[in-house]
Amino acid sequence: MGKFQDDATKLLDDIGGKENISSFTHCVTRMRFVLNDDDKANIKAIEDLPSVKGTFTNAGQFQVIIGNDVPDFYNDFVDVSGLEGVSKEETKSAGAGKQNPLQKAIALLAEIFTPLLPAIIVGGLILGFRNVLEGVEFGGATIVSRSVFWNGVNDFLWLPGEAIFHFLPVGITWSITRKMKTTQILGIVLGITLVSPQLLNAYAVSSTAAADIPFWDFGFAQIDKIGYQAQVIPAMLAGFMLVYLERFFRKYIPQAVSMIFVPLFSLVPTIFAAHVILGPIGWQIGDWISTVVNAGLTSQFSWLFGLAFGLLYAPLVITGLHHTTLAIDSQLVATYGSTNLWPMIALSNIAQGSAVLAVYFLHRSNKKEAEISVPSTISAYLGVTEPAMFGINLKYLYPFVAAMIGSGVAGMFVTFMGVRAFNIGVGGLPGILSILSQYIPAFAIGMVIAIVVPFLLTFVLRQVPFLNKAEVTADSIANTDAAASLPIDAAQISPDFLYTPANGEVIPITEVKDQVFSSKMMGDGFAVIPEDNHIYSPVMGKVLSVFETKHAIGILMPNGLEILVHMGLDTVELKGEPFTVHVKENDQVTPNTMLADMDLEKVKAAGKPLDVVVVITNFDQVEKLDIIETGKMHVGKEVAKVSVKK
Repeated sequence: MGKFQDDATKLLDDIGGKENISSFTHCVTRMRFVLNDDDKANIKAIEDLPSVKGTFTNAGQFQVIIGNDVPDFYNDFVDVSGLEGVSKEETKSAGAGKQNPLQKAIALLAEIFTPLLPAIIVGGLILGFRNVLEGVEFGGATIVSRSVFWNGVNDFLWLPGEAIFHFLPVGITWSITRKMKTTQILGIVLGITLVSPQLLNAYAVSSTAAADIPFWDFGFAQIDKIGYQAQVIPAMLAGFMLVYLERFFRKYIPQAVSMIFVPLFSLVPTIFAAHVILGPIGWQIGDWISTVVNAGLTSQFSWLFGLAFGLLYAPLVITGLHHTTLAIDSQLVATYGSTNLWPMIALSNIAQGSAVLAVYFLHRSNKKEAEISVPSTISAYLGVTEPAMFGINLKYLYPFVAAMIGSGVAGMFVTFMGVRAFNIGVGGLPGILSILSQYIPAFAIGMVIAIVVPFLLTFVLRQVPFLNKAEVTADSIANTDAAASLPIDAAQISPDFLYTPANGEVIPITEVKDQVFSSKMMGDGFAVIPEDNHIYSPVMGKVLSVFETKHAIGILMPNGLEILVHMGLDTVELKGEPFTVHVKENDQVTPNTMLADMDLEKVKAAGKPLDVVVVITNFDQVEKLDIIETGKMHVGKEVAKVSVKK
């Protein structure tokens, strides 16, 4: 029996059964599903599984975060489901069928740049290190000017550093052919023809007189020998032309000679078009885009652009649109030699991590959540924000908003200060390595803003009810009901107590005439034999679930404990007939909130016991439960005090 077999079995049920799975696979940390009906997935139940760190939906895929053990989980899921997983590409293709044209275009752009990210990140780190060696002065001199050794290291690191970005078109054309499943070596060759040493380097074009630009002379026409080092759009246009020509000729050229003529008729015309039409057009489009972005971020209203981008970058990550910024950043570097966009992206990463860190301090008694929040904080501080956003911040909403605001303020500041990065690099805290040396002090202040503002705002915004999706706070509870008709003074309600849910006789749970409850198989708690029809919440919290048969209601307390209020014994068989429920999922409740009316006469007539059972279902999180009093009580009386494990 596999380590994750129980959780895999429950996941299969909670995801809607095998008939709801169109395809599935896994990546480094996540199970990826394409579901026939996303609404059938019980997200709350899935996220409650011990091995699940969170869920989110992106690119038409329902993704379940498992962590480093995902290969073992995947194997157990295959065993219990009897289904076979598919490749990531097949899952992506299935997910793409659920996307609109804009989403498909964004996903395509993402899949072109994603394979290039390891090289881009390494290149950014290396250039950042070279930036320190060349630009940071100690005692009036740089490191390279003081040390022969470090000067040699700096010179050597040009190879992997500058080469990655100079030859970026090779990576782009290769990645396009890889994604579109055509001949990848042709993509590599095409990319090389865009950056060949025979061509005038793109970085030297602006400083070269028109008469000195080399050219191919065909007698009747001349074509400039201009390279496209670091240019993104020309490489993309050429790459797609190569793909579609190869697909076209494969349809019509006989198989016997296709190995010769398909590459010839695809590659040579594409190279010619790249230097005559696509390259110049792509270069111009790239210049227009970079000019517009740079103008906005260097104008007198630059602070407003910085604020807007800082605020909106995290929502862009949710939609996948953030992948477009990689192309824009690269184009800004190609045009201006630096980018004013990347610094704000790095700060947005930091802001998301700071918000998660604040949630960790707020919920530090919740050990399962700590398993998500601590790694998510570290990941965001190192530039990868998806675990933080999807695992924690979006779940509660208020930390996500706090991070957006902090990112916006930090983005506004660094834009106002004119901070620029010499290239794309690692995001988050290491992002400072990518900053031009003269802007490092200003960026450091921006980092402090991105750490402090979201952290503090998370505590503040937690108290704003409409921003708090999954918690109950004391302030929001105090205003829930009108004090005149309440069973208990709202000011006296404590999140550490369980209260009587009905007027009647309170008894220990061991006296309940149902072995599932009395043996504490479901957890520990108490019960009350009601004297009237009104059933109130025994705790402050949020309604997690209302059973279809209306006989039971689940509630999440602010401290993470989950309470089940079970009205009558064996009343599931009555199919909801004796019950009128007054709450719904996600409603905030207190001991002053009437959950339901239970028609006692109908329950008695059906031969069912009246016991209303209050049980803590995740009792493994409880440090101590003290039953204060039993016997005859009224609604809102303190019955038990509970403390959670630290």
